Amino acid sequence: MTDQRNTRIPQFFLTPGGPCPYLPGRTERKVFARLGGNLAQPLSEALTHSGFRRSQSIAYRPACEGCSACVSVRIKASQFESSRSQKRILKRSDDLVRAEVTAEATREQFALLRTYLDSRHPGGGMSDMGLFDYVAMVEETPVDTRIVEYRGAGGTLIACALTDRLKDGLSMVYSFFHPGEEARSLGTYMILDHVRAAQAQGLPYVYLGYWVRGSEKMDYKIRFTPLEALGQNGWEPLAV
Repeated sequence: MTDQRNTRIPQFFLTPGGPCPYLPGRTERKVFARLGGNLAQPLSEALTHSGFRRSQSIAYRPACEGCSACVSVRIKASQFESSRSQKRILKRSDDLVRAEVTAEATREQFALLRTYLDSRHPGGGMSDMGLFDYVAMVEETPVDTRIVEYRGAGGTLIACALTDRLKDGLSMVYSFFHPGEEARSLGTYMILDHVRAAQAQGLPYVYLGYWVRGSEKMDYKIRFTPLEALGQNGWEPLAV
């Protein structure tokens, strides 16, 4: 007999309104569905293609009344060529050792995350994250998820990226790094490294989540071209 819990059509829910974290004075709402059972992976992929993001076992996307500033974007890895400045960033960190590990939280990763949050995002939405919250963020995943660790001299962990693997690409869920390594431009480096990984694996895309028109802290995403955005006619080249 088929387990109905694993095959039923997912239910979608709408969150109440709250302050937008990107655009002052705006109200944010999200539509979300729970991922679970033996359809979690294909459902997650289908929803990613439809502009959703994953957080633990939840897939969500903005559903803000009267606002469409949040745009799902993905890099066309198969056609990507690094700019001169991006090549310099790659060369600057060619000493780093990259390793994909199982999505299991470690105290070493959490210590790095806390250093990152305290330095780069004090008072932000994740500023009070504790160890158990981090364990949930990493390990409560019903899909194919890995942590990509980047280590420097002596094996010191300096950056991490929580990443989902899809049939057509890599989806970067969350990344963080040591703020003392700013000269390396590690945020940019990890995206470039994921593009290289996608190319090596024959995957056409790297999904970056949302680019928010009018939000300066999201403008870094438009430096990776060719970049596609999800619109009314499907995925098309992003018009900035």
